[in-house]
Amino acid sequence: MANIRLIKRRITSAKNIAQITRAMELVAASKMKKAQAQAITGKLYAQKIYDMVMLLAAKVDAHAHPLLSKPKTVTGKRLVILISTNKGLCGGLNTNLFRFTLREYGSRSSHDFVALGKKGALFLVRTGNAITADFSREIPFTNVVPAVTELAASEFIKGSYEGVDLVYNEFVSAFKQVPRKKIILPLTIETGMLQKEKEIGEFLIEPSVSEVFDALLPHYVENQIRDAILQAEASEHSARMIAMRNATDNALSFMQELTLVYNKARQEKITYEISDMVTARLAVE
Repeated sequence: MANIRLIKRRITSAKNIAQITRAMELVAASKMKKAQAQAITGKLYAQKIYDMVMLLAAKVDAHAHPLLSKPKTVTGKRLVILISTNKGLCGGLNTNLFRFTLREYGSRSSHDFVALGKKGALFLVRTGNAITADFSREIPFTNVVPAVTELAASEFIKGSYEGVDLVYNEFVSAFKQVPRKKIILPLTIETGMLQKEKEIGEFLIEPSVSEVFDALLPHYVENQIRDAILQAEASEHSARMIAMRNATDNALSFMQELTLVYNKARQEKITYEISDMVTARLAVE
């Protein structure tokens, strides 16, 4: 016969877990709404900046801008900015991101990494990859965007790396987050931009195309990093909300199963007690 007290304690534990995960789900949902709005608006802005940079890049001399071409003295290495989370309890979000990173760069790669997120930093240490800088303690990550931009641009111009990549979780919807790799340096001009310019039409640029492009290009790099951080934050809160919802549903389902076992055990106990009473009475008679 099952231990009724033990079953009752397990039911209480499952109930407490369901209450905690439900509260965490509500908190994550609240944060997700704000992060989702920022990610959507930021993505639109980043796309506009990208389109403008592409249009201007087609009008200037690529050799006159160090961010448009690979440095002459390169080491063959790339600088990878890996954006993960500081906390767990967000399902397979980080796991999928790390598997994607291993597929793209391999384990113990020759590339250098910049970590934004404690989970990513631990992953890089565990796989033996080199960490050039770790900004995981800076909350929120958007505060360190200028510093990350300066690091990436300066090291690229010096020739320390042949390119700079962003690896992060792109926010698609509350139920879907996709690991993504984006090459931000060197800037590659899309072939369809000239055709797109013809569709938009001619427009006047003052004081000059080169001066506007020089001012816009660093802002483009900074904006791409900021957009990736916003996408990663929205993905984190969405994944955590779904994970906590699933945990709550599992706890409630477990409670129902334990309640059935508890009721069955009580019925068995009552049956044995009645049987003992009847046996005792028959023995007296």
